[in-house]
Amino acid sequence: MKWLFWIQVGLIGLLAVLVVIGFLLPRSYRVERSLTFRAAPEVVFSKLNDLTAWREWGGWYERDPGMKLSYSHPAAGVGAWSEWTTAGGGRGRLTITGSQPPARLEYNLSFPEWRMESRGLLTLTPAAGGCVTVAWTAEGDLGGNPFSRWFGPFMDRILGPDFENSLAKLRRLTEK
Repeated sequence: MKWLFWIQVGLIGLLAVLVVIGFLLPRSYRVERSLTFRAAPEVVFSKLNDLTAWREWGGWYERDPGMKLSYSHPAAGVGAWSEWTTAGGGRGRLTITGSQPPARLEYNLSFPEWRMESRGLLTLTPAAGGCVTVAWTAEGDLGGNPFSRWFGPFMDRILGPDFENSLAKLRRLTEK
C-alpha cells in the first residue's frame, strides 16, 4: 500500500509543477500570417468587410459544415457581427470594430464558454505589379489561470494553419 501513497504524492507533485510552470508561461499570444494576392485591394477588402462572405473563404467552415450562423443587419462594416454554434455545441461571436476600406479591418472574437477573447487585424498593403499583401494577425490575453496559459505556446500551431488555409482560399476567390 506504500506504493499507492507514493503514486499520489508523485501526481500531486507533478500537478504542482505544472501549475507553477503555467504561472511562468506568457499571459498573451500573437499569431500572424500573410500572403500576396494578384487582386485589387478593393476586391479583397469587400470579402473581408462583409461577414457573410467569410463563409466562402474561412477554412474552419469546411471542418464544420453543420455550423449554424447568424448575422447582424447589415453584416458589413463597423458594428457588424456574426455568431455561430458548432455541431459540437461550441459558440462564438466575431464583431467588426474597425473598418478602413480598402486597407484595414479590425475585429474582436469571443468564445463565451471558454471565457476567451482575442483581437484580430487584417491589413492590406499594396505590393509590386498591382498586387496586394494581406497580413492577418490575432492577439489574445490568456488571463491569470495557469491552465489557460498552457495554450499560449501552441496558439501559433493551432491558428496558423487555419490562417494559411483561409488566406489561400481568399486568394483563389479574389484572383478569379
